[in-house]
Amino acid sequence: MKPQGIARWVMAGALAVLLPLSGWSADAPPVKKPAAKPAAKPAKPVQPPLQKGTLEDVAYGKHPKQVLTFWKAESSKPTPLLFFIHGGGWTHGDRSSGLGGLLPEMLKNGISVVSIEYRFISEATADKVVPPVRGPLSDAARALQFVRSKAQDWNIDKARIGASGGSAGACSSLWLAFHPDLAEPKSADPIARESTRLWCAAVSSPQTTLDPQQMKDWTPNSSYGGHAFGFTGDKEKKLSTFEAFLAGREKILPWIAEYSPYALVTADDPPVFLHFGAPPGLGQVQKDPTHTSNFGVKLQEHCKEIGVDCELFYPGAPGVKHASIAAYLVEKLKAPASR
Repeated sequence: MKPQGIARWVMAGALAVLLPLSGWSADAPPVKKPAAKPAAKPAKPVQPPLQKGTLEDVAYGKHPKQVLTFWKAESSKPTPLLFFIHGGGWTHGDRSSGLGGLLPEMLKNGISVVSIEYRFISEATADKVVPPVRGPLSDAARALQFVRSKAQDWNIDKARIGASGGSAGACSSLWLAFHPDLAEPKSADPIARESTRLWCAAVSSPQTTLDPQQMKDWTPNSSYGGHAFGFTGDKEKKLSTFEAFLAGREKILPWIAEYSPYALVTADDPPVFLHFGAPPGLGQVQKDPTHTSNFGVKLQEHCKEIGVDCELFYPGAPGVKHASIAAYLVEKLKAPASR
């Protein structure tokens, strides 16, 4: 055989061995490698379930949502109490929402805990409550009175009750802190005779006002709050809920005076702590206008003018004494009586 023939014979033999191994054949296209899958997003941390309450699903009213859970701190003496109101814009959430970090800290420090359910805006509207925000707020007040009526049975110091919650639950807590006492001393209902006043409140990202003009002045891109007073906007007129809220402000000034925490502050109110996750930018567009610390800055200014102790935390805030809601509550609720 000629040298050229030998070379071709060797090359053909090599190809006969290598091509099948490569997955290629004359009558089949090359095998494509599968496209790389995008990296999976890290899973959100799963919050462990709350420990079982001492008493579960305790009814404080007739509506199915008017229930609470009670966790009893072991003590030979009456304990302070954390009264927790969950957030969710008064439209969603439940009594476990946002409580996970606080509950063990309170119990460890000898502070009992109550967390409540309440009617949402839609449920209050269905019940013909006017304005709708009166539903969740009056439920919170009634639940607080109910808890006080159980002070002896539950080993609670009914004077030392501090409220907490996030967002709408924080707004509800501040409403209780600043509102005049709703007790009815002459009522035939013993629960209604109990006080709605608080020892303190420590809250996360509260809406400190329900006045749309104040919201817009403090934060130009405000968009929250109209649903609390029954505003829905108008799609045909391209009018947002907040724009309708602002346009209708004059008609609801009595409601704002009754349900906006800022409007209720008086010199005899308890101390409050406001916790926010980002620094303020008064008069500037905010990334999260519904939870901006602009709300905190303006309420603190107002409280200082009136003489109410208001501590404000945000990253870089001056004069911070407590880095967390839990630290504030433990100190205030366990402090000597002179507070």
